Amino acid sequence: MSGPPPFSSAQEVRMNDDLASARHDPPSDRSAAPLAPVGARRHGPWTILTRTEAYRDPWVRVERDDVIRPDGLPGSYCVIHLKAGVTVIAVDDRGRVHLTREFHYGVGRVTVEGASGGIDAGESPDEAARRELREELGLEARTWVDLGSVDPFTANVVSPTRLYLALGLTEVEAAPEGTERIERVTMPLFQAVEEVLASRITHAPSCLAILRGALHLGIGLRRIGPDGGSE
Repeated sequence: MSGPPPFSSAQEVRMNDDLASARHDPPSDRSAAPLAPVGARRHGPWTILTRTEAYRDPWVRVERDDVIRPDGLPGSYCVIHLKAGVTVIAVDDRGRVHLTREFHYGVGRVTVEGASGGIDAGESPDEAARRELREELGLEARTWVDLGSVDPFTANVVSPTRLYLALGLTEVEAAPEGTERIERVTMPLFQAVEEVLASRITHAPSCLAILRGALHLGIGLRRIGPDGGSE
């Protein structure tokens, strides 16, 4: 992830002048904010002093920043970078959505989701979506609708996910990875909407893809009932 641009030369000069002035000014009763050294980078209301890579594997990169917080105090901040990914909601000609049911190690339970995975190096999001649908559900689609993107986390995890609606489905041979044990789940799209609203489907990109897909197709979102269900 590229950071914000470094301070300009004029900013560096001002910082050096401020630092020299601070050495000679008598201390005040008010707590002064730490001065950012030359080479520090602005990041919104934060200032990044240094950045180190704490961990890396093929799926995850963890960065640790030494920072000056918005309140002027020193601190540290860790950011987890995941591979950019895709989530696909596949809907057949009968209005049924095809989803995956699989045990997911992180949450430690079985979840129902759209076909999902990371975008490989040199692969476009469209190509990744086609690959994931084929590998996980054994499906190919004639028509693809880009449903936009979502950031599932924003505070300390970077994991942008592109969402797709796949239509005009044909069966092919699935090819799940060795770490995957996937069962296909099929239900009417309006029922999937209700599963989302009832928090029985909780994978954030899948939830949004189901709702956006239903809006695109005009299914299951005509009215939200008093019990939270859709009609």
